[in-house]
Amino acid sequence: MGSTPPVFIGAEEVEKHLHRASLLLPALEAALANFSAGAAGGVVQPVRTVLPVPRHGGAADDALTTKLVTFYEHLKDSSVPSHQATVLLFDPSNGALKAVLDGSVITAKRTAAVSAIATKLLMPAFAEVLCILGAGVQAYSHYDIFTELFTFKEVRIWNRTREKAVKFAGSVSGPVRVCSSAQEAVTGADVIVTVTMATAPILFGDWVKPGAHINAVGASRPDWRELDDELMKNSVLFVDSRDAALTESGDVILSGAEIFAELGEVLKGTKPALPEKTTVFKSLGMAVEDTVAAKFVYDAWSAGN
Repeated sequence: MGSTPPVFIGAEEVEKHLHRASLLLPALEAALANFSAGAAGGVVQPVRTVLPVPRHGGAADDALTTKLVTFYEHLKDSSVPSHQATVLLFDPSNGALKAVLDGSVITAKRTAAVSAIATKLLMPAFAEVLCILGAGVQAYSHYDIFTELFTFKEVRIWNRTREKAVKFAGSVSGPVRVCSSAQEAVTGADVIVTVTMATAPILFGDWVKPGAHINAVGASRPDWRELDDELMKNSVLFVDSRDAALTESGDVILSGAEIFAELGEVLKGTKPALPEKTTVFKSLGMAVEDTVAAKFVYDAWSAGN
């Protein structure tokens, strides 16, 4: 069973249940006491963050969003995704809420789209073999856009739980070879996508074909890894954000690998792509990607309605 669909409780209904604010006092008193009890009280609350929004005169591409994300590392297979998200889209001129969007779909699609941009810039010429390590939501979104934009002679998949890899291969639109090991999947691959929940390396440098391109999407915590030191240090490393990579990516922090460029620098032409080299794009995801994707969806929906 999946999760229960959310409900929206509007101002009139909220007012109905809070018409006597005194009824709220016991709950608030308990909350204040628990907050002041520290860790023993069970309240986790960071200090409020305020982000000033610059005004650009109402340009057509202006957008303001907030993304709410929950992450639960499921110990057993679950019908509920590990990452769930909601994106709120506001009018940047006055702060009014314009739309509430499913952030999980946005996250999956925009992450795969950014990986596709990196692959377009960094993959070797005449790439023939695509390898995907992992069989979750991101594996599906990457498969969809990669097979739409690029032509591969072979697609391979590996997952710790073989049943999920078999299910993946049986549900996508084209033929996929299910591999018994990560090494089998990776050997000879031109483009590799790692979309796993690994906390220790599952991709090793001595497996990787020279000149291959790797999109490293998982391991988004400073103590988690997907790629080993050899691969990180002997590849040209591209990231979406230097600051984020040096704060959040265990693959970057723990390997000590040097960041060559942000993907945006390659797109601007201030740094070369170097597709003839072995390249790694470490993807962490950025709010600007969510914002652009949410506005794109809202504008398309508005045009159709």
